[in-house]
Amino acid sequence: MIVVAVLIIIASIALGFFVLIQESKGGGLASNFAGSNQIMGVRKTTDVVEKITWGLAIAIFVLCLACAFLAKKEYNDAHPQPQQTEQTTDE
Repeated sequence: MIVVAVLIIIASIALGFFVLIQESKGGGLASNFAGSNQIMGVRKTTDVVEKITWGLAIAIFVLCLACAFLAKKEYNDAHPQPQQTEQTTDE
């Protein structure tokens, strides 16, 4: 579970970096290299940064779900529930 938590932290820092690279109106990293990255009118840098941002966001979501399931499993392993038996009364 610690490995998953460390991966979440690393992905969060990387996501913050890629979000800060972008600008809301099409500027950011793509505007600095617009002349060299345009191939047939398409800005490749913006596409790559956006795909990386979405990929990191999805990765963080999946890692958080995995961490929650692992934490629940570890808790259940450390705190076993007593067996409950059903008692019937004959009248």
